[in-house]
Amino acid sequence: MSQELPHIIPSPQPEVEEMFLTHEVSIQFYDEVELRSQLKAYSEWYYTTAEHHRQELEKMRGELNIFAWFRRKG
Repeated sequence: MSQELPHIIPSPQPEVEEMFLTHEVSIQFYDEVELRSQLKAYSEWYYTTAEHHRQELEKMRGELNIFAWFRRKG
């Protein structure tokens, strides 16, 4: 009876570990690419916003400051 059943040979463990390692490295690589892409987009937004705020500040410095009149001591 035992001769009628085929023998099941498991795949060698190092190959399976190597496959999972390759998969894990691939996931980490794509996560790193996504993170760097997000950082680049945030940096571009930050510098654009900072430049806009600098321009607004210069514009405000040139305007008349009404509140300064009220703060003067009589």
